[in-house]
Amino acid sequence: MTYKISRTFLLAALLAPLVPALAGDPAPVVVCYPGGPVNEHDADQAMDAMLRVVERVGQWPEKSFSSVFTAKAADCGKLMAEKKPAFAITSLGLYLDMRGQYDLVPVVQPRIDGRTSERYRVVAQKGRFHGMEELKGGTLGGTVLDEPAFIGKIVFAGKYDPEKDFALQPSRQAIRALRSLDKGELDAVVLNEQQFAGLSALQLANPVETVFTSAEIPLMGVVANARLAPAQDRARFAKALETMCADPDGKRLCDLFGIQSFVAVDPAVFDPMAKLWLARN
Repeated sequence: MTYKISRTFLLAALLAPLVPALAGDPAPVVVCYPGGPVNEHDADQAMDAMLRVVERVGQWPEKSFSSVFTAKAADCGKLMAEKKPAFAITSLGLYLDMRGQYDLVPVVQPRIDGRTSERYRVVAQKGRFHGMEELKGGTLGGTVLDEPAFIGKIVFAGKYDPEKDFALQPSRQAIRALRSLDKGELDAVVLNEQQFAGLSALQLANPVETVFTSAEIPLMGVVANARLAPAQDRARFAKALETMCADPDGKRLCDLFGIQSFVAVDPAVFDPMAKLWLARN
């Protein structure tokens, strides 16, 4: 379960170094993944190891890139303004929130378990609730609750407002939230696809069931500032990643993180998400 929960961060680390080599200081990449159990020290060490592989695969000079990681949504905008990165790794919610301000366009998506999208689910102890309406007013936990606007607008498609309809209890670890659910300390937990897949590995005293399943939501990968990264640069980064999982060292990393491949993305796949976001601002 720990591996499943932390894979989102590992994916961010693997994607982090997609920036052009610039003269002078290493080119910065801002990596924003709100919530989760990873601290900045561990993130920096993991990303440094990933950078070296991507530099070789993409034929960039060693030490061409650096990354700055934050697990705090509020800090991401500050880092974007300060570092002015040509490329960034963000959650889908942060991309939707900042895309206009920074001319962000999606460049590449990961393919995991044959898919480039995922569903979110709300789980509760079996038999306690028969839908989200019954859950209103109850306690809702999960690692993804650091972005309540994303949960409300995208995951719940505007049908529920997490901050008004539930008593939110964000957690740094999904397993901790699920154990609280098992003890009756929470009414429900919201899980992403990877976390939900890890449920079978837990030995919970009380069985759980799904009371809500979202529509398909595209996985977020690398985004580019279209003002700072020309189209040819974006294409180069996409091609480097498409090759990475076929590289011997890169394949070991991809296999370790459960990533089958990286695929160039048509930005239009995010248009339905943008409409949901803007319609309910």
